[in-house]
Amino acid sequence: MELRQLRYFVTVVEEASFTRAAARLHLAQPGVSAQIRQLERELGQPLLDRSGKAVTPTEAGEAVLPYARAALAAAEGVRHTVEEFTGLLRGHATIGLVSGAAAQELDVAGVLAAFHADHPGVGITLTEDTAERMPAALVRGELDIAVTGLTGEPLDPVLAHEVLIDLPLVAAVAPGDALLASAGPDGVPLTALRDRALISLPRGTGVRGVLDRACASAGFRPRIAFEAAAPPLLAQLAARGLGVAVLPELLPHVAAELGLHTVRFTDPELRGRIALAWRADGPPSPAARALLTRLRQAGLTYPPAASP
Repeated sequence: MELRQLRYFVTVVEEASFTRAAARLHLAQPGVSAQIRQLERELGQPLLDRSGKAVTPTEAGEAVLPYARAALAAAEGVRHTVEEFTGLLRGHATIGLVSGAAAQELDVAGVLAAFHADHPGVGITLTEDTAERMPAALVRGELDIAVTGLTGEPLDPVLAHEVLIDLPLVAAVAPGDALLASAGPDGVPLTALRDRALISLPRGTGVRGVLDRACASAGFRPRIAFEAAAPPLLAQLAARGLGVAVLPELLPHVAAELGLHTVRFTDPELRGRIALAWRADGPPSPAARALLTRLRQAGLTYPPAASP
């Protein structure tokens, strides 16, 4: 029994004609008939009823048909798997990172290094861009994967994402700042920042998008005195008394080393999120799909899970 015989049999059933099946297979009709007769001799049963105007499967043929289709599908699956593997060995993936996403907490570099060790033939293009532009680049197919900040705007429905970092945003100030005196036990309302000099990440970042949207909802425009792409620099500027830094919550020892006090926002609570994003229908290349799987399996979540 050969796969081509099963393919001929299935095609004749679907076309209800040897002539049409041969044309579809781009073969001579006698050759198709001869191969199916050989299959019937091997199985010891006629599979096709040739007595009518249309060729139909016999009772035995009806019983064999699903197995024939399954065998052809399995063979196609084997071919597809080999093609995927070949594409992976020679493929390419493009990943976008928001500034700061390659920090130690996410160890993107470590994941990429391990992936490269397993698949040295895969080329990886790494770019940095803003949280505003990367989702659109994913939709257009210019990026396969993005590690991007979430601005609070809903992502395009063609995209899927998983949140990697989810931290409260805080106001960080130098000792003696007036904000500390007005803070309640749970923090300060966002309106406490009205008319204050603020130190923030630039436009286009997720944190800045969250801040701008929240301030607009509260009825005021934030007065940005300093912008910097790196949260540690924002904290250093705030520690010098140059304004109120709005940034993801600092670890206690980091705030203590800088001499900073941090206060959460209570009305509304603000959060900074970084997410792994991709097209919901999956990246087009086998290499990019393999890299996405590796990133999703890497456990790039922060804060780390608590010890049992």
